[in-house]
This record gives sequence, structure tokens and C-alpha cells, in this order.
Amino acid sequence: MLVEKDRGALRIAARDAVATRHNLTIGMPLGEARALLPEVMTASMDRPADARFLRALASHCEMFTPLVSLRGMDGLVLDITGCAHLFGGEDPLGLRACKTMIGMGLATRAAIAATPDAAWAFARFSKGGNVPSGTEEAVARTLPVTALESDAATTTALLRAGFRTLGDLADRPSSHLTARFGTNPVSALHRILGHEDIRITPLRAPPEIMAERHFPEPLSVMDTLLAVLEKLMKDVTTLLERREAGGRLFVAHFFRSDGVVRRLKIETAQGTRDAASLMRLLRLRIETLTDPLDPGFGFDAIRLGVMRVEGIEAEQRRLAGDGMLAGNDQSEDEGGTDTQRTIAGLVDRLVARFGQQNVRRFVAKDTHDPIHAGGTAPWLSNAASAPWPPAETGQPPMRPLTLFAHPQPIDVLAEVPDSPPLRFRWRRVLHEITHAEGPERIAPEWWLSAVSGGDVPPATRDYYRLENAAGHRFWVFR
Repeated sequence: MLVEKDRGALRIAARDAVATRHNLTIGMPLGEARALLPEVMTASMDRPADARFLRALASHCEMFTPLVSLRGMDGLVLDITGCAHLFGGEDPLGLRACKTMIGMGLATRAAIAATPDAAWAFARFSKGGNVPSGTEEAVARTLPVTALESDAATTTALLRAGFRTLGDLADRPSSHLTARFGTNPVSALHRILGHEDIRITPLRAPPEIMAERHFPEPLSVMDTLLAVLEKLMKDVTTLLERREAGGRLFVAHFFRSDGVVRRLKIETAQGTRDAASLMRLLRLRIETLTDPLDPGFGFDAIRLGVMRVEGIEAEQRRLAGDGMLAGNDQSEDEGGTDTQRTIAGLVDRLVARFGQQNVRRFVAKDTHDPIHAGGTAPWLSNAASAPWPPAETGQPPMRPLTLFAHPQPIDVLAEVPDSPPLRFRWRRVLHEITHAEGPERIAPEWWLSAVSGGDVPPATRDYYRLENAAGHRFWVFR
């Protein structure tokens, strides 16, 4: 039995079957519970830990369907529409789900019905099971009014008014019930009876394209798992080809028999449906995992989903068969496309090896302030870049593409205060200046400081372009 402090006293927060048989109820003070059952054993309730465990359990249940939602503190709702055939039907699916929970040491009760609210009510307030289609309303009418799960005051009012079952409520006009008890109980009644159907909100968005395999016995050999994953990759790329589309984000789920779920994600620079290159990326991702993909006692299922899809043009073939257009009349655009594909392939391999945040590109912002004008963003992000300033042919950029996070202090010697530096010392190294340009006086975006309520506006800076005797170039400011 679990207890927690409530209103200055320890009260029962959760109970087992033994406590239930001795009439110990949720919310009962611990002293009263000990009077009824002196040998009762207690532990502190840890609701955050329970929430984490329930969420992990929901992740494991995604092996049955990608549409899994949390319900309350101890319940899950699974939308198995279109998934039951993978397990031989709804009854075998429900039986396997329950066996999975029991294998984890959990007591479960499950129900299958046409709507989420009906299934939830049958699971909590009846014996559960698969309610035959067309009989949901008749079965729901026999449920107690507590199945509405209204607040205590509303439930008490319903019981005092003589309502014992949902059928008693269903026989009364909805307008009378709404006027007396509010809209919430009436809406809950309609959903349980199947008159309204509100879809669940899953923990994660379902994939746009998906392929999966379930194993009668857990698989633990990595080569076999990779072979299965390769077949799944061919399945999803075939579906992408039918759509004339390519995938940008692929996620592989490995459902381990002990409830652990591992997810591997690969993201590409452009839409692709090349199964061979995608498998190379997945293998590279697996090889570079800091936490290796441990099969443990084996995996029960593998799912491969395409989370982001974009249209791509079909490759133009030769008249004689495979390849691009025959002849020498190829446009420069095709060469540019080949270059883009080469770069995209390189980016995909780098991201798979080093992670998305570590493969970056330069981006520019529409501002004159060099502090904010340039920077980097993950290559695969949607960060937009403003046009870069035009550069002179054969000359370096007028300004650096990126700056230090904070200005680096230097010791400077100049002829007069406003003249360019003759030499400066930075990090204990002396640099003799041979060429200098400037100053370029740049004022900060004072209007942003005014909007943010800053009292002291940032200082104006004089920037210089410098070159030392070794040919190294610097950008410094006073």
C-alpha cells in the first residue's frame, strides 16, 4: 500500500488486492487503515516516478500501434484501427498486450470497443474484454454512473437523484440533465454510449509511411535484425516511390522484450528513397552510438517510419534503358544537381556520424550590426539565411562569417588614438601590422535597446581590417 501526505495526515494513495478485501479505501487516513489491518505494509507514493514509468510503458505499447495516449495516472488508450491484422485479429492483439503487461509484473484489465471513451469505461467499470460491434450501447447502459468519472459532488448529486446506471441517465432528456448537472457529465455519457467519438491525442505524431515486423520469439542476433531492417527499408522506399516522394526523416524503433524501446533517427539533406544509401546511414548511426544497441533478451518487434515526406521528381531515364538522358546535350543544371546530391550525401554521412548539431552551415541575417549579422545553424535545420553581401572577385570577405562569442581583448600600439594599430599582442603573441584599412564606424541597433528597455545604449565601434607580416588577417575594433 502506498501513502502520501494530504491535509496534514498520511492517507492511502494506492492499494493492492489485500487492502481492498479489508475495505481500505483511497484517501483513508493511515491510522484508520492500521486499525482495520494492523499488519499493513506501506511505502511512500512517488507520483513523478509513476508518471515516468507510465510514459515508458506507453512507449513500449507503440509496438502494437503508433497511436498511444496516456489516460489518468494509471491508464493507456491505444487506437488499434488498421493494426489488428498484424496480430491475427483484435482478440489476439489484446491478449498479447495483456501478457506483455503481466510479464512486467503489472495487474491489467483491458477492453476493446469502437470508441476510446467506451473502451476506457468498459475496462475500468466492467470485466473488460472485446465488446462486440453493435452491442456497445447496450453494454454501456449497464455501467454505474461512476463511469462518467465526474467530480465527487456531481457523482453524489447523481446518486441522490436516483440515477444508478448510465441507462438511467440515457433515458432522460439531455437538456434536463445539462440544466441540472452541467455539460461535462452529458458529454461523457454521449462518448461512452458511442454517440460522440473524440479521437485520442497520441504521445508522438504517427509516421506518414510505416513498415514493421513482429517476431514470434525475440530476436537478439544483430545481423538478423539488420537484415529485417533492410527489408523494412525496401518496403518504405517502395511506398515512397509510389507516391513520387522522398523521405527526409526516418525513425527506427526497436522494441525489446523487457519493455525498453530504442529509437534511431536519421535525417537527410534532401528527400530520398535510395534504400541502399539509407541503410548505410543507419548502419553508420548504429556503429557510432555512445550507448550501443544492446538486444538484451531480444527484440519483439522493429518498426521503421518516415516522419517527413517531400515530393521529388522521378529520374529521367535513357531511351535504351537505365541512366540519364543519352547524348552529349546535357545542361549545366544537371551538373549542379549532381553537385547538390554529392553535398547532400556527404552531409547525411556526417550527420549520421557526428550528430545533427555538429554539422552546420553559415547563415546571414538582415542587419548591419556585425555582432548579429552572421552565424551558423545545423545544416538540416529550417533556419533561413539572408543574402550575403557581394564580394570582390579574388578578395576575401569584407567581414568575417562568424565572430567569437565574446570579444577577445588585445594590447594595441598606435601612432594616435584614432589611427590603425601598428602592432598588437593577442594571447601573448605579438603581431606586426603591415597593412591596415579603417576605421569603419558601426553603430549598434539602438532601437532594439530602446524596445527592450535598456537604459544604457551599446557603444559605437570603429572596426579595422589588419594583416600581419605572416599574411594572417584580423578584424578588430576599438
